[in-house]
Amino acid sequence: MKNAKLFFLAFALLLTSSFAAFAQLQQPALSPAAHVSQNVGFTKISIDYSSPAVKGRKIFGEIEKYDVTWRAGANAQTVIEFSTAVSVGGKNLRAGKYSIFMTPTASGDWTVHLNSKAASVFSYMKDGKIDEEAVAKDDAASFKATTERGGNTERLQYHISANDNKTAIITMAWEGVKVSFPVDTQVTQKMDQFKTQF
Repeated sequence: MKNAKLFFLAFALLLTSSFAAFAQLQQPALSPAAHVSQNVGFTKISIDYSSPAVKGRKIFGEIEKYDVTWRAGANAQTVIEFSTAVSVGGKNLRAGKYSIFMTPTASGDWTVHLNSKAASVFSYMKDGKIDEEAVAKDDAASFKATTERGGNTERLQYHISANDNKTAIITMAWEGVKVSFPVDTQVTQKMDQFKTQF
């Protein structure tokens, strides 16, 4: 009888711990977090983003409307970080974090916005729509980026090419679109500054 009670108690504990472990098990994220980084010249460039899948849907033009600023990812904002000052879209940017937004278009090149506050695009909602004027006001840089159409990228991804180790090429690819833009890490200027110190 004593052995039966011990067996039942052990079985109950095993069952309880199994339920507790199962309760802690979470389903995989639909848009898993992703990170890419690359050293270019003297600068480390990092991008943190979420990576949604197409899953047979029509993304651009339907889910993400043309001519409406988009968060360039999913879940939290997509954030790019520069460890030193850089030049992007003809603007000098300080080291730090910036959100990436994009404005998709049916034809021609898309507009890329680097948000100075590293804010979420949803913080610019007004009357259920993105307040494009408010987005533009907080742009650290806004510029047309080279946009290629064709192919198929199932899951959104960012890529950083070190290129000539002075200018990086940032590329976002998803569905049938690739959007690319250069980041000048100002190697020559930094070398000149270094020389003047000695």
